[in-house]
Amino acid sequence: MKKSQDFILHKDLIEKSKKGDSGSQYKLYGLYSKSMYNLGFRMMNSVVEAEDVLQEAFTEVFLKLKTYKYEASFGAWLKRIVINKCLNKLKKRNIQFVNADNNQIPESYEEDTDNYAKYEVDKIITAVQQLPDGYRVVLELYLFEGYDHEEISQILNISISTSKSQYSRAKLRLRKILKR
Repeated sequence: MKKSQDFILHKDLIEKSKKGDSGSQYKLYGLYSKSMYNLGFRMMNSVVEAEDVLQEAFTEVFLKLKTYKYEASFGAWLKRIVINKCLNKLKKRNIQFVNADNNQIPESYEEDTDNYAKYEVDKIITAVQQLPDGYRVVLELYLFEGYDHEEISQILNISISTSKSQYSRAKLRLRKILKR
């Protein structure tokens, strides 16, 4: 199996960090903290909770770094930990997902064929922050993190049709917010 540049690029830092080298740990934190904070903020919709998730995730990463086996990029491994931390916090909020079967998916459901380029980025970010947690989490995982509905259904312990329905409803709600 051929290793990507990401594995090779950070392997020295990772190996030193595994041995407890705080300087290397600080460098790894510096390389990934901004993107992981942004992910946490998009999922949690809160600066304070995003900061908490970031700190909890890196604490866990450095405690469990010896289990990292280079089977995926370090960034992907870390992202999975951050997402899991966010989902655990969101579960405590009791986010509501609208259960759906295939008959309940709106007829307008389609894979992403809209031209989102016409919307200003800031307006989209603001609109996404206004979505209910259930809509926002599914939208985030599908649209921004690249998970498919089957993966989302497993991550969130919901049906595939519920994931599709949440995503479709999130898009509809976003359009309404953006038209205001």
